[in-house]
Amino acid sequence: VERWDNTVGTAHLDLPYGDRAANKFDLYLPADQSRDSYGLVIYLHAGGFTSGDKADDAEMLKWLCSKGYVAAGINYTPFSQEHPDANIYTQSVEIRQAVPEVVAQAEKLGYSIRDMAVSGGSAGHCLAMLYAYRDADTAPVPVKLVFGAVGPSSFYPEDWGCFGLDQDTEENRAAAAGLFSVMSGKEITPELFGTPEYDAAMKDVSPLLWVDGDTVPSLMAYGR
Repeated sequence: VERWDNTVGTAHLDLPYGDRAANKFDLYLPADQSRDSYGLVIYLHAGGFTSGDKADDAEMLKWLCSKGYVAAGINYTPFSQEHPDANIYTQSVEIRQAVPEVVAQAEKLGYSIRDMAVSGGSAGHCLAMLYAYRDADTAPVPVKLVFGAVGPSSFYPEDWGCFGLDQDTEENRAAAAGLFSVMSGKEITPELFGTPEYDAAMKDVSPLLWVDGDTVPSLMAYGR
């Protein structure tokens, strides 16, 4: 955005949506209040599920707002030594809890929300897909689109060549099981890989496994 002032929009920062320290969102409202309703775009921050902050995406959110959208960035509890109980599933539940609060706060400030897109980068893109594919039926307004960049959509070792987990050795299978246990919050063993039981165990955090004929349009960027 070349400039950001009240002729473009206003930012409302660190609005609460839950009890945990990370349960806050930023809301960007366009200056034009003349419309009957607005589209909402949520952008979820990157950080490998362990770090990052909505403030990192301020320029993205301001740009979306400058195009006439209500825009929101939502923080979620990272998994770390301080939060050993956090995982992708608990983060996705926090996002699910936050969305109605985002819509309600926008409407409280005079912006009626018509429909929404959910998006993000990397970890945030994974969480955006989970919301759009798994939780859209809980959304307070229709989800029309998901977009993002380099978010993991599946948790099969062969898809994780960037970590070397695509090499089918005993050591790599054990490493993949350990990583995916942390990510899912469930006990994953190497013996589960390739079985229906594995898909069942990982479905809560695997956007791919929720795709069906009703899945919303998706625009995804991957590459070097």
